[in-house]
Amino acid sequence: MKTKVTLTLNAKRYDIDVEEDFAHFLMAQMKQDFHVEGNNDIKLLLQAYVRKSLALYEQEKQVGDLIDRLQNL
Repeated sequence: MKTKVTLTLNAKRYDIDVEEDFAHFLMAQMKQDFHVEGNNDIKLLLQAYVRKSLALYEQEKQVGDLIDRLQNL
């Protein structure tokens, strides 16, 4: 089932339809990065993108290190 998630950027409202399970996760993440009840500027969006990219980079490094350790067992 689809659920609508809304974010306002530069005074323009964006509605995104996502699966319900993912919507709960996405909203929790968005509450950490944005003013979900108000307006957000582009700088805030860019900062959130960089934070999420860094987290993904670190996670991929950890997975790679784990794979290397498992292959060396």
